[in-house]
Amino acid sequence: MATYDLTPRIAPNLDRHLVFPLLEFLQERQLYPEEQIFKSKIELLNKTNMVDYAMDIHKSLYHTEDVPQDMVDRRAEVVARLKALEEGAAPLVAFLQNANAVQELRSDKQYNLQMLNERYQIGPEQIEALYQYAKFQFECGNYSGAADYLYQYGALCTNSERSLSALWGKLAAEILMQNWDIALEELNRLKEIIDSKSFSSLLNQMQSRVWLMHWSLFIFFNHDNGRTQIIDLFNQDKYLNAIQTNAPHLLRYLATAFIVNKRRRPQFKDFIKVVQQEQHSYKDPITEFLASVYVDYDFDGAQKKMRECEEVILNDPFLGKQVEDGNFSTVPLRDEFLENARLFIFETYCRIHQRIDMGVLAEKLNLNYEEAERWIVNLIRNSKLDAKIDSKSGTVIMEPNHPNVYEQLIDHTKALSGRTYKLVSQLLEHAQAQAAR
Repeated sequence: MATYDLTPRIAPNLDRHLVFPLLEFLQERQLYPEEQIFKSKIELLNKTNMVDYAMDIHKSLYHTEDVPQDMVDRRAEVVARLKALEEGAAPLVAFLQNANAVQELRSDKQYNLQMLNERYQIGPEQIEALYQYAKFQFECGNYSGAADYLYQYGALCTNSERSLSALWGKLAAEILMQNWDIALEELNRLKEIIDSKSFSSLLNQMQSRVWLMHWSLFIFFNHDNGRTQIIDLFNQDKYLNAIQTNAPHLLRYLATAFIVNKRRRPQFKDFIKVVQQEQHSYKDPITEFLASVYVDYDFDGAQKKMRECEEVILNDPFLGKQVEDGNFSTVPLRDEFLENARLFIFETYCRIHQRIDMGVLAEKLNLNYEEAERWIVNLIRNSKLDAKIDSKSGTVIMEPNHPNVYEQLIDHTKALSGRTYKLVSQLLEHAQAQAAR
């Protein structure tokens, strides 16, 4: 299923260090020849300072204990550069390791700079050295040290561009250390800056949003509340516009989040329209499944797509995460997806039929007769379905469901506050733009 592998599209929007977990997954799933994965890793490593790792990969690829002389020379160069940067940042690092001294710092950056200069003879050169040292640590694969130093640098830096660069670096480090709660905080901080910062062009701002959404995939599909938050972020007008313009492949992840989300959202109908509009620029079994159910009402086609969706999920680095349970390994998201996908088919099918043959329904749900009957009984028992089973005729009889006038009123007005907020925001943006002229 390398046909649906999105790594070639996703990788250009990631820091090169974030590509390694994707390559590890692809190697484990054996989607590509191992030699090809090894060569991709070495190509990436050549642009980092992780020379020891590159040497190990070279040995595995060429089945030898010898490494090229240029790798040996590169390693010596990296070690020497690391020592030089360590010496340059030493005064500030020593200060930061002194708990009593750090307590003198305040939220006022100008005060901190003046205090450091007067009391500890630490000036802009040492602060810049800390940034370069943190960046070099990151390139060497020491993500923990890099995250700590970048955090400290952010508290002292007065250059907004450098602060933004440090924040991107810290987010990458937290992702690579799988500190999902902290990574989510950094992600939200970056989002606020991107949405409020004045960019040289709208295109640059859009590209920053595209990068942010790609990086966020690591967090959202590992964080406990991630599948809800990915909808909150990706479905915002400016971010959805960025997806449609620059990264339509991200629709796979937004579609998956909508399908596995327990709470059906009012934005879902609008999202189906987006899927329909973007079919010419991007489609895969997951988006095609939604189109089959909600656009074409092709339930046979949806059933076929469900089988393909399972393969796509299992071979996707973000969706196919395995969880070990004793001697077994499962892919929780696949199980949730298939369960909810059946429910989507069932709900839509039931809207246009009052009496449904159980055998036909089992076929539509890709289940045998007994499994389909059990599944429907559980839905009725859990109050997810207003229906009854006629065992004699082997049919499911749907109870008529007419919403009362109050429910209809609520349905028509529940999105009103959101639309009002969007309108006010657009008016304010327009007014600010006019004032700036």
